[in-house]
Amino acid sequence: MADARSKSIALPAIVDLDALDPIRDELLDAIDTGAVVVKVGAVERVATNALFMLLAAAETARRNNNPFKVAEASETFRSAVERLGLGDQFAPILEG
Repeated sequence: MADARSKSIALPAIVDLDALDPIRDELLDAIDTGAVVVKVGAVERVATNALFMLLAAAETARRNNNPFKVAEASETFRSAVERLGLGDQFAPILEG
């Protein structure tokens, strides 16, 4: 993903409902231009809707033939994914 069209997006520590709109907009712009890496290492709290938004973004990227990865997952992020039973859905996009 070192191509010039790749975009890296770092999520904030708190990814709640108030944070979703700006993240969604940034994801949509990034997906339209190429490969996307979403860094979730700083995440300390994540809303269920945010996880579903990432899965939807990954599907949109797939349909656009653009790579999409979630990287540097914090323990909190990983725990939320597992607690909600989304491990299988995140497996193809979660690095590390």
